[in-house]
Amino acid sequence: MKTLEIATDRLIMRRWKATDRAPFAALNADPVVMEHFPSTLSEAESDAMIDRIEAGFDAKGYGLFALERRDTGAFIGFTGLMLADFDVPFLPAVEVGWRLAAEAWGHGFATEAAGAALWFGFEQCKLDEIVSFTAVSNRPSQRVMQRIGMTRDRANDFDHPALAEGDPLRRHVLYRVGPS
Repeated sequence: MKTLEIATDRLIMRRWKATDRAPFAALNADPVVMEHFPSTLSEAESDAMIDRIEAGFDAKGYGLFALERRDTGAFIGFTGLMLADFDVPFLPAVEVGWRLAAEAWGHGFATEAAGAALWFGFEQCKLDEIVSFTAVSNRPSQRVMQRIGMTRDRANDFDHPALAEGDPLRRHVLYRVGPS
């Protein structure tokens, strides 16, 4: 496993450790955290997600970093970059995304880490553009997108093809940003 770490004022963004698996499974099983996702995840699904993330780091040089508080060492979720590739016109593209444990909400951690992920994507990975998207109902994530300098692309808001007609999470908003 390659070592890759980004430090911000309050956070460490790093590759995943075996000790992250249990708190990540708990985060993904929390219906409050997963409110804007189709369902919670089982422990096996969470473990498989970590395995896919780590394989992506090895293949692409970027991925969703495990997120750790510098002051306590506590695992609080993930933030980073991933290739989004499903059937909508603006894809494939690299997406910045995050998922934090509920107790980590409201402290600016998502904004801090997502900003660092953008820096990494533009400065280290030399990406031309990064996107982010979420369900229309996910206002907190949209506020993070705005705080990190992303602009909504209303013309490309979309219905997520993995979600059925009538699913309240189907309609998604799209945000974009390029290097500054």
